[in-house]
Amino acid sequence: MGNPHAVIEHPEPGEAVRSLGPPIEVAPRFPDRVNVEFVRAEGPSDLTMRVWERGVGETLACGTGACAAAVAAVRLGGLRSPVTVHLAGGDLLIAVDDDLEVTMTGPAEQLYEGRLSPALARALEEL
Repeated sequence: MGNPHAVIEHPEPGEAVRSLGPPIEVAPRFPDRVNVEFVRAEGPSDLTMRVWERGVGETLACGTGACAAAVAAVRLGGLRSPVTVHLAGGDLLIAVDDDLEVTMTGPAEQLYEGRLSPALARALEEL
């Protein structure tokens, strides 16, 4: 996926993310820290997932995490592609082909719009 992920099966992903996510993120086996996905299979092509993102904490969704979880579920867990990944922030559909080509589809919506102050914009131009 381009960034490190630890995908862990757990019967209660929502509980595990808060208690187990922080220590796994910084475990010695992950010297650059790791995103941690807790998953539970809900059917032949469905996963519930909660994510602890490195340096951030629990988030509502993570696209690369959903892709990593779907790949693990298809390759190791016997789920069928495409996999619907149910996240706190909404569902994503992840297709995983035999060559591990991964395609993610799902909704996108603007949540925030901001503007830089003129002083900050000038300071950034000087970098």
